[in-house]
Order: sequence, then structure tokens, then C-alpha cells
Amino acid sequence: MSFEIRIEGTDVTFVAEAGQTVLDAAAKQGIEMPYSCRKGACGNCKGRVLHGELVPGTGGGGHEAGIELPDEHLFCRAQPASDLLIAPHSWRRVDPNARKMFTATVLRNQLAASDVSVLHLRFPAGVRARFAAGQYLEVLAPDGRRRAFSMANAPHESDGVQLHIRHMPGGGFTSSVVPGLVKGDVLQIELPFGDFYLREDSDRPLLFIAGGTGFAPIKSIIDHVIKRNIERPMTFFWGARDPAGLYAPEVVQKWLRQRPSLRYEPVISDPVDAVVWSGRRGLVHQAVLDAMDSVQDFDVYVCGAPVMVQAVRAALVGQRGLPSTQLFSDSFVVDSPAATA
Repeated sequence: MSFEIRIEGTDVTFVAEAGQTVLDAAAKQGIEMPYSCRKGACGNCKGRVLHGELVPGTGGGGHEAGIELPDEHLFCRAQPASDLLIAPHSWRRVDPNARKMFTATVLRNQLAASDVSVLHLRFPAGVRARFAAGQYLEVLAPDGRRRAFSMANAPHESDGVQLHIRHMPGGGFTSSVVPGLVKGDVLQIELPFGDFYLREDSDRPLLFIAGGTGFAPIKSIIDHVIKRNIERPMTFFWGARDPAGLYAPEVVQKWLRQRPSLRYEPVISDPVDAVVWSGRRGLVHQAVLDAMDSVQDFDVYVCGAPVMVQAVRAALVGQRGLPSTQLFSDSFVVDSPAATA
């Protein structure tokens, strides 16, 4: 059995098979709607179902995922039980064949912090990947599951990928596999994925907010902005528990040399001796509120744990009046033995 889904205010329709989510059905037919974690945690894929029915148990979502209205649902979970009329937050047509599988070889596996690996993968000679700054890939792990990781390299560095991977305690891939990868090891990856990428049709100033390894896609975007000589003012807040969590100071220093106008605001949340840290303290979303008088004229890119992303959204959209269409986010879901990263 299949169901027709139409996007409100358009003639655009696509078909969902029984048991298929709205998000998956749309993507399979070249219609991309916002998403990130695909696990019902981040709320990026929320949209309205204006007419029709969903399979019981697949609709709705928690307030922590941004669900506020009775007809709002998470399209990564929602499965149609009839034809639907939907109103996604946004949508665009993409080439469903643009995503490709690659065989990648480990070039370097460096420990950037006690719990963060910077993994450099190289493609075979002559092979290049196409992706937008900020997007992610999926690794086909040895246990058969897929793990998602943002690409930290910019699109012009297309002969391989760089991944920043936190070792999660008990992680089924990040702690048990990643630390042991050595030069020459081979991984199967697929890319690109994700709606988190630089919108180059805007000329608004850029505000980047990262938590931990959420630095990775921000790095991709900032490297791209500098490479392309995109003249948009940039402000970057990077939050971590302790100074060691700001694991790439040489990267930031390089940016500051290349683009002296870049405003960089590191933030530490755990108590640290003043001799060790004299910068901003507390949660990163509060640091943004304290440091920024207004954010309404910015395009804001946020990446980190779902709770951090939701806190930033509540602070900037809810308290400071940032239009929701100017906030783009990516949420990192914890790796575990029973779940994908």
C-alpha cells in the first residue's frame, strides 16, 4: 500500500510506502526537508500535517524537540496511514543520485584531546567527493550499523575527509573501534547527508555556536568562507567543559591570522582555576546572550548535543527574537552499543 503526500501551497507530491517515514519517502524522491539526528531528538525535521492520518504511535514528539502545536510532528518518525497534506519548515529539490559510496583509507588517526580523535581518511587516487560545507557522512561500521559524523574539511579538500570523533564511554564504535584505527585501515563511507550547510545566497553576518566536537562542521564552513573570500562578518562561540575540550587552538589561530575581523569567544562550563582559564565561563547559550546585544540580523549555525542546540534555539529565537528561518542546526546523538552515533 502507498500514500500520496502533497506539500501545502504547491503541486509537489511524492509517494510513501507503508511503514516508510515522511522524511525518508521525500528524500528517496529527491525532496529534501530539514533534518539532523533522524532519531526524534533534535526537532529539526518537525513540520505540520494539515490533513490526513498518521500510523498511531508515529506522530507527535516531545516539547524538548520543539513540538508545540497539535498538528506538529517529527517527519523522521511520522508514517502516513492515509494521503497527507503537509507543511514542512522548508524543502528543496535535490538529486537523489548525488549520494555515493566511497572506500576510504585511514591516513592519520591523531588524538586531539584525551577523548577526541581527529581521523583523516583518503580516497583512492583520482576520486573526489562532492558535498556542501557543514554536511555529514555515514560510516558503515563493522557491526553493520551506520554512524554519522560531520566532515570537518571544506569542499575544496575533496580527495578525502576529516572527522572529529569523541570517544563516548561504552560507545559501540567511537570507543571500541576508532581509537584502534591505524594507517592503511579501510572504511566504507557514504556521503553527503544533512541540511546543515552554509546558505551562500544570504549576505547576513554569520554567528557560529559549537559545543565540543560540534566544532567539526563549523570548521568546514569557516574554512570554506575564507577559501572563497566570502566577505561576511563572522562570530564564533565554542563551548566545552574544560580548556582541553577546545582541542584545535591552532586552527582558530590560523583563522584569526587569515581573517582578523573574526570574533572568537571560547567558553568553559566546568569550574577551572583562574590561573588556568581567564575567559568566559558557563553554558555557551548564556555566553551568547551575555555577549550579543542583538542577533536578529544574523544567520546562526549551531552544532552540538541536542540539549545544547535546544537551549540555543530557546535563547535566541524565544528570548531574542531571531527569526527561526535564520537558525540552522545539527545535533550530535550519543553513540552506544545499541544505537548509531
